[in-house]
Amino acid sequence: MFNGKVILITGGTGSFGKQFVRTILKHYKPNKIIIYSRDELKQFEMAQKYNDKCMRYFIGDVRDLPRLQKAMVDVDFVVHAAALKHVPIAEYNPMECIKTNVMGAQNIIDACIDNKVPYTIALSTDKAASPANLYGASKLVSDKLFVAANNLRGSHDIKFSVVRYGNVLASRGSVIPYFEKLIAEGATTLPITEPNMTRFWITLQEGVDFVLKNFLRMQGGEIFVPKIPSMKMTEMAKAIAPNLPQEIIGIRPGEKLHEVMCPLDDSHLTLEFEDHFVIKPSITFSAPIDYTKNNLNEVGKSVKQGFEYNSRDNTIWLSHHELLEKIQLTKDEEK
Repeated sequence: MFNGKVILITGGTGSFGKQFVRTILKHYKPNKIIIYSRDELKQFEMAQKYNDKCMRYFIGDVRDLPRLQKAMVDVDFVVHAAALKHVPIAEYNPMECIKTNVMGAQNIIDACIDNKVPYTIALSTDKAASPANLYGASKLVSDKLFVAANNLRGSHDIKFSVVRYGNVLASRGSVIPYFEKLIAEGATTLPITEPNMTRFWITLQEGVDFVLKNFLRMQGGEIFVPKIPSMKMTEMAKAIAPNLPQEIIGIRPGEKLHEVMCPLDDSHLTLEFEDHFVIKPSITFSAPIDYTKNNLNEVGKSVKQGFEYNSRDNTIWLSHHELLEKIQLTKDEEK
């Protein structure tokens, strides 16, 4: 599907973008991979490692529609990974978050439609479901924009879908590298915001594989949600530093106790497949789509009314051993 094609990744110098590029270069022979991001130093550093002849590096911001329109000429696949993601920082700088996560999302859509890009997947977050913070609310708006974009494509064969998943293990700026940094610096305690807090966890490679598979599945308008394990934050800290005491510091601005990926209020729209869920659009498109059967001939069924997929009531849980294995696997992949 990706051989000979042109793929553009916004925010491509981040953890996801690098793992995505590694995976594509390992398994496919694309015509071009375009890294679209605004940080010249990160692009320079990435280009030292990923310098295959198919690689292209475009300086640009998702807030800049004319630059996006130029970057997307002849592009076949777009992965929209660029976002302002830090929850407390978004609470203190709400308009900056909105400019990137909401207005930037609409710019991506407009540039894709103008260039007739066949396939676009936007990366979302569990924080977009029943949001309690500005970051989550901005990503919910982004999700709605990408779903509704399927009504703007006219007669062109253009599809927009969303992938929503939880915390990425050991990704840049996440809690595990932060804890490891504290331990390396000789910390005597690890800070925990709330002892009962739970989170969904996924590895970078699992996230990349899920996105790639959904390019094959997508019909346009779906929100894809993987079935992934949960873990209490206290157990995560114990796994990393079993002999280090934990200090309860209180929930940060905008932080939730448990995360949701399929909200209760969307249960009438939610389909369950073997290894994932699909949240159908709440709006209708000009051409009806049967989401119970995807392009891989996988069949899903409606969940019960009142169903909610959250990190507290999840049926899959990570053990200490499994967590450490996944962390090590992620580090090995980055070498």
